[in-house]
Amino acid sequence: MKWLAITFGFLALCLLCLIVWRFLDTLADRRVWNSLLQRAGSVGPAFELSTLDGLPEPAQRYFRYTIAPGTPLVSVIEIEMAGQLGLGSKKEPRYGPMTAHQILVPPEGFVWRLHAGLISGSDGATPDTSWTRFWLFHLVPIVRVSGNPDHHRSAFGRVVSEGAFWVPASLLPSNTVSWAPVNDTTARATVSYGDYSQVIDLTVEADGQPSRVIIQRWSNENADKVFREQPFGGYLSDFQEINGYRLPTRVEGGNLIGTDDYFPFYKAEVLAFRFPQIVRPPDDI
Repeated sequence: MKWLAITFGFLALCLLCLIVWRFLDTLADRRVWNSLLQRAGSVGPAFELSTLDGLPEPAQRYFRYTIAPGTPLVSVIEIEMAGQLGLGSKKEPRYGPMTAHQILVPPEGFVWRLHAGLISGSDGATPDTSWTRFWLFHLVPIVRVSGNPDHHRSAFGRVVSEGAFWVPASLLPSNTVSWAPVNDTTARATVSYGDYSQVIDLTVEADGQPSRVIIQRWSNENADKVFREQPFGGYLSDFQEINGYRLPTRVEGGNLIGTDDYFPFYKAEVLAFRFPQIVRPPDDI
């Protein structure tokens, strides 16, 4: 009986430690979330078409489509989404349902809080660090990566590419964003921030709708499991007008986009957008 009591006490202590550990992860997510909100500051000036003077024509089409003239420029968005997450490979995708809540402040960072069946946790990045923390049954840590320069560089690619999806104002010409001509259907932006620089190629339709975003992302999601630049991005559809912005509410994305090995592990439908810099209730889709 004594050994049984000791064993039970040890297991109870382990369970308590896991609960506290998970709670601390949640607190860390909230701290970064609030920090990103503070970094964003107040809403920017109203969008003027004269801002686009000198940009390549596909880039001008992109901004005219995604931002209405006179719209206050916002640098932060909160997104509620649902969809499917593939936890396998192209041959065996193992899709399962997922829901997520995200704050995105490009190029500063993001927090993506995920629930996908038995798996939950978060991805995130700030100018100083990044992390991936996923748990099984909310209590068993299964993936933990942080403080890794390769991971941080990869996370920066995600921040700026998703900015092209949902925060078009983040790509307006500035001291961190430049544009270069490619062809009649491709707009190319380069975002430079801190130690990183990321090129973004947007496929822009005749009416200005961005239909595809591709970057060369620093990633080890390949057969060799070696970090290198490789195609990453997504297809955008079902655009809706929200507070003067025209944004995609369906996104399919993944690694090696544009190649035969493309695996769209991420299929999301936006349920609601919220612009924290504009005080008002969430905008349901």
